[in-house]
Amino acid sequence: MCAVRHISRILALVLLASLITPGSPARAADDPGWTAPLSTRGRYIVDADGNRFKLRSGNWHGASGTWTGSGSDLDDANHHAGENAGRTPLGLDRTPVAAIADGFRAIGLNSVRLPFSSEMARDTRPVTDTAVAANPQFRGKTPLQVYDGVVAALTDAGLAVILNNHTTTTRWCCGVDGNERWNTSQSTAQWEDTWLTMARRYANNPRVVGADLYNEVRRTVLDDPNWGWGNDHDWFTASQRLGDRILREANPNLLIIVEGINWTGIPVDGFAHERPTLKPVRTLSHTLTRSNKLVYAAHFYDYTGPNHSGATGTGETTDPRYRDLSRADLFTVLNRDALFVSAETGQHFTAPVWISEFGVDGNAAAGSKQREWFANFTDYLIATDADFAYWPVVGWAERRAANGWGLLFWDRSGARSGITDGGDWRSGAWQNLINTGLRGYVAPDASRSMLSPDNADFVASHRMRAAGDWDNGARKAACPDGQRLIGLSHTGNRGLCTNTGVTLSWNTHQVVTGQQFVSSDWASGYTKFQCPAGAAMIGYAVRGAAVSSALCAAAGVSTTGAARTVWFDRGDSRPAGNPGGEFASGHYKGQCADDEYAAGIAWTGRIFSSKTPDALYCRKL
Repeated sequence: MCAVRHISRILALVLLASLITPGSPARAADDPGWTAPLSTRGRYIVDADGNRFKLRSGNWHGASGTWTGSGSDLDDANHHAGENAGRTPLGLDRTPVAAIADGFRAIGLNSVRLPFSSEMARDTRPVTDTAVAANPQFRGKTPLQVYDGVVAALTDAGLAVILNNHTTTTRWCCGVDGNERWNTSQSTAQWEDTWLTMARRYANNPRVVGADLYNEVRRTVLDDPNWGWGNDHDWFTASQRLGDRILREANPNLLIIVEGINWTGIPVDGFAHERPTLKPVRTLSHTLTRSNKLVYAAHFYDYTGPNHSGATGTGETTDPRYRDLSRADLFTVLNRDALFVSAETGQHFTAPVWISEFGVDGNAAAGSKQREWFANFTDYLIATDADFAYWPVVGWAERRAANGWGLLFWDRSGARSGITDGGDWRSGAWQNLINTGLRGYVAPDASRSMLSPDNADFVASHRMRAAGDWDNGARKAACPDGQRLIGLSHTGNRGLCTNTGVTLSWNTHQVVTGQQFVSSDWASGYTKFQCPAGAAMIGYAVRGAAVSSALCAAAGVSTTGAARTVWFDRGDSRPAGNPGGEFASGHYKGQCADDEYAAGIAWTGRIFSSKTPDALYCRKL
């Protein structure tokens, strides 16, 4: 029934969007004077003035590699679609970089996802003169120096740039090619070091706005990536750690963009296999040390599917591709696998979702499934007001009949043709997509954030990171600065934080390991850790499953408001509607109301108990 209501709402929104008469293509200038840096408010990305900045993006590929991995990389035939980018963004052999940026603006883009490879960032070989024939200023430069020049040209044109670590090696993505995970063909430490170098490199350019941490994390021949297992295949933990490191050590202004898992399992009928995308986020979401910097991303193409790898022949299964789904079923799957993250507000996982890759072959025949899919998919993006990035923007004009995926094409003389020049069946859908969406000021929104010290410390507070090890040997969890603890799980060690109603401001903290501040017997027979008067719980520590300490911040909260004990040792005890969502799946949870704060925690060491949290002491703000 919920799915039916969702589809009805989406169809209604599509109908409303269809009544909007598109004008000429919107230009990046429609976001006049947007002020960096970007951040998030609930499900929206906003600029520094609080105005919506919808990522109307395109992918400018090439720097991460177009070589297919066999034969000489000097031979165009050995590059994807016969288009040899020469380790630079495609098209620099044909027209000046400023003209390419102007083309992006002309079709309505305000931002560019700019892929790079980890190898490219270290490559000391100069690019060939042929690869940059129309841009002589790049002759003799390394690929990274060319990338520098491209970033500067895009941002000089007013476009926002999102750095994207697309591959480890400089070759075409994506398959079983050594680029499956962030730590395939390199170590996690090398991946992090490359990212810190790249983030610092552009830290003084405010229009470099985002870090897309890794592209299409997927299975190797033998192993799957996972979401939260705590091992070296754990994409959740790896992206959480790197996101925090970038914000703390390199550039605090960047959006941290985390793609869902692209593929797990063996793509053979009879074996488990799927495209998890963002489904794991519902029960395990990121909480960065700057909680307004997280964006999730997902990719969708007509020839792939929720359980289809996209392969033809080897690796192909009988599962439906996205283009095989009915309009209603497609909408249901898109919401289930990705867009629920932005659609369901007020949850621990609520964040903007950027569809950072989608596209279609412009040569698809009239009446084909590809055309139907593109119409349905763009309708869904419009109805959900999703941020997006088309793949790819740039193509070679002489290859257009064989590779018509691009939006803009340049020939060898530098002449441009594209989606808005007539004759491209995608034009109407593209203009509708570019010209719709919420604009203007977005009011600040309360946040809810998950704490998950499942396998290690989960300290999301800048202040407490600087405070050092406040409970040696324990796994510690602390809310982002400004938030307070509002929920705990009986087992599983999870917590929930919020700034609903009030944003805490505090200068001092105290680690409570005894009962010296207990003001009343609010949990008779249980050991109680209670914060001092005027202090709120902002964190906790555990040893194994057992409570180790409560972390309290002197925040000047009420000491006279009504207080109550919330028990959750034998079942959930949460406000109506379970605000914040499922933050500890499969475990009993206790949660204060939105107008309360947690002032204490109770547990017992009785026989057969594990000293896990049993009750919260909640007091009115």
